Amino acid sequence: MGQPESAEHRAAGESTLPPGQRLQRGWPVTHYGPVPKFRPERWEFRVFGATADGGKHCWSHEEFTALPFSTVVADLHCVTKFSMLGAEWGGVPARTVLELAPPAPGVTHVMVWAEYGYSANLRLADFASEQAIFATHKDGELLTAEHGFPLRLIVPHLYAWKGPKWVRGVEYMTADRRGFWEERGYHNIGDPWAEQRYSYQEEPGDGPEL
Repeated sequence: MGQPESAEHRAAGESTLPPGQRLQRGWPVTHYGPVPKFRPERWEFRVFGATADGGKHCWSHEEFTALPFSTVVADLHCVTKFSMLGAEWGGVPARTVLELAPPAPGVTHVMVWAEYGYSANLRLADFASEQAIFATHKDGELLTAEHGFPLRLIVPHLYAWKGPKWVRGVEYMTADRRGFWEERGYHNIGDPWAEQRYSYQEEPGDGPEL
């Protein structure tokens, strides 16, 4: 599925802070809308859309948290210009979800869905990167509700809005479609190393027409 271009930037030894970012001590709380109430008996993680077998795959909270646990050490870059470096994220790798519920051959993008209908679109190669993880923990501690408990996606090589809090599912897509913030003026790809913050910066081919 290929290596995201920004991962190559890091491997080439560029600065640990993308352009326009500042180092943040601590972890500010940033999100749109209220913090949802977690009801474990109602919680379900779904994979749907263009799956390889044509069906929908579902996990309860107990089933999802029983999947193999992994950790990655990775940065978090917020489009509001703060960066948090070297956090340890624990949870279920996105690649595990791809293995358990494979996409159909024609899938090029995913839409990650969260509470209240929030969504973020990603290229399949970005979603399948080695460091992309559905995090339940940060630095060995359970995420707080304000930071996305019970589940948030971390995609370290993209701006943090591409990793929604309070994730509830993944839709496999055979064509790109803009998510919540991408429909409201944010860049369709969101590479912090290229400073892709806003849709007016997009080049032809970066995303669907607004």
